[in-house]
Amino acid sequence: MTLFRPDPTFYPSPRMAMDAPPEKVGYVATLNYGGAPKPDALAVVDLDPASKGYGEIIHRLEMPYIGDELHHYGWNCCSSALCPAAPHPHQERRYLIVPGLRSSRIYIIDTKPDPARPTISKIIEPEELMEMSGYSRPHTVHCGPDAIYVSALASANGKGSGGIFMMDHFNFNVLGPWEEDRGAQDLSYDFWWHFTHDVMITSEWGKPAQFENGLILDDLINSRYGKNLHFWDLRRRKNVQTVSFGNDYQLVFEVRPAHEPNKTYGFVCVVLGLKDLSSSIWMWHRESSGSWGITKVIDIPAEPADAKLLPPPLQGFGAVPPLVTDIDLSLDDRFLYVSCWGTGELLQYDVSDPFHPRQTGSIKLGGIVRRMAHPKSGPLLGGPQMVEISRDGRRVYFTNSLYGIVDDQFYPDKMSGWMAKVDVDPNGGIALDGNFFVDFGETRAHQVRLEGGDASTDTFCYPS
Repeated sequence: MTLFRPDPTFYPSPRMAMDAPPEKVGYVATLNYGGAPKPDALAVVDLDPASKGYGEIIHRLEMPYIGDELHHYGWNCCSSALCPAAPHPHQERRYLIVPGLRSSRIYIIDTKPDPARPTISKIIEPEELMEMSGYSRPHTVHCGPDAIYVSALASANGKGSGGIFMMDHFNFNVLGPWEEDRGAQDLSYDFWWHFTHDVMITSEWGKPAQFENGLILDDLINSRYGKNLHFWDLRRRKNVQTVSFGNDYQLVFEVRPAHEPNKTYGFVCVVLGLKDLSSSIWMWHRESSGSWGITKVIDIPAEPADAKLLPPPLQGFGAVPPLVTDIDLSLDDRFLYVSCWGTGELLQYDVSDPFHPRQTGSIKLGGIVRRMAHPKSGPLLGGPQMVEISRDGRRVYFTNSLYGIVDDQFYPDKMSGWMAKVDVDPNGGIALDGNFFVDFGETRAHQVRLEGGDASTDTFCYPS
């Protein structure tokens, strides 16, 4: 419904968003995989420390179909609605756009009138998505000032190039594919933008045949997964530059641009280095020539391990790779959080000088070999995976599932789902909250979204 006042959860600048009230509930995409045939669900978790139900699941919204594989999702609109070019400044942050990565179905979930008990408002069936957009396997959702942008990992038949399609802000109809000229781009995964500079950045995973039945070791070794970053003219919808990380780097995943709208740099994680199983964090930056460059700024080595303790894909290597599969940047662009899903560690880096990050914090939880327990759990399978930071930067939440069938490749003992939290020292450093641990049981937990917005959702158009 159109309102005649801006949503109070929209903020002109990152600094103003950091002064917002703390979140009271969080939404977690949960996946029923490998157990009883049940639908996936959106779980609502109480995040209010003053509540009796703090750290508990207070509601589950089950989807009507089985096998969606809920994965990444986002809000229908956000602070980008305040950007000068926004044609719809009177929207409200009300609906969650929740795609099924395996089914290509999209759920529109209404978080009002009761944020603790959301409901399904609309379902976009896969046939409609494929016909209108030409794409399938929807993945990342970002709220733009003019529409909702969604990346997709493949063409409608599952074999061709992935890309980005757009949805209407108000009726959620699929409008069509975004690209006018994709240039060298073929594989697709994450995306975000430097909005005030009219630049979009997209990353790469693989085609459905390369991940829907699990990662293919032969494709990894032979560099057939994503290894490029693409820069696009956002307004003209054209790929203007493709930068390759080289054949030694595979799986170019999460894209996190600086939040301040006058900055033109950001970070992206590369899951696997083929020479030594390391993970790495790279920075993209605009060069004096106007083109884009990339610089590796963090290297995270693999850890030696007894082959007997490793899952089959790793037994020949005698080491646990970090498998950095998510990163997140605080709204003040100071702290970068890095989830090492393989070794079971969440790292904090001070990236005030983005070319020279300093590690300032670490906690260990789970891990392929370590299986580090939380104070409220036994030994844990999985490790920190999807990371979400509160707007004020004081709390970081994380879950442990990557993608159902890939979970089983690296954690074949059948992980259960869990969510944990660290508290952040504003001067640097993180500490595990020993009282916050959400046990999802057989249901696995993936992306977290916070009531009112978070650090991987909003786009700001005015400097702090």
